[in-house]
Amino acid sequence: MLKIGLTGGIGSGKSRVAELLAGWGAEVIDADAIAHALTVPGGAAMESVVAAFGEQARTPEGALDRAYMRDLVFRQPGARHRLEAILHPLIQQQSADRAAAAMARPGDARPPYIVFVVPLLVESGHWRDRVDRVCVVDCDPETQVARVAVRSGLSRETVERVMAAQIDRGSRLAAADDIINNDGSVSPDDLSRQARALHDTWRAGTRSTPQK
Repeated sequence: MLKIGLTGGIGSGKSRVAELLAGWGAEVIDADAIAHALTVPGGAAMESVVAAFGEQARTPEGALDRAYMRDLVFRQPGARHRLEAILHPLIQQQSADRAAAAMARPGDARPPYIVFVVPLLVESGHWRDRVDRVCVVDCDPETQVARVAVRSGLSRETVERVMAAQIDRGSRLAAADDIINNDGSVSPDDLSRQARALHDTWRAGTRSTPQK
């Protein structure tokens, strides 16, 4: 079954593209959603996170204190690697389990292809060999900043720090097999048309792609 890696910088619109693809029948496995589930109160990663970073990494409710960790990662670059060392193996295992379950469904219940939504797909050394194609949702930096500011209420400085911690736009595009343009001038209908064209191509490709 064809496996697509869907990625893009913060605010690029990859979540919206993933929603469209899921609506057309693709199996969407979101690494961020898995990470969130791992770090809610009682989440499978929380004890390891607290052991690595102390009680201050946990909110009074027991979830990951994202604001604290975001600040720590910017102040101590090594903290990012320590956190990723905890989360990434769990995310990869759960992603693999969900993909296997999707591929095991019978008949019409089986999706035409699988989409892994991974914000740091290009940066990671683990994901590229796990997917058949990389699709990048791309937009200009000013659009990224504006979208995230509206969506999350983060300051421009904070958004730019997050962007600086991600791979640069040119390198991400160079790694792409497929590109969806979602600049500020792109309408929702235009975005949907681009995504639909790729969906149709990927769906057709599953008919001749050996099952993995």
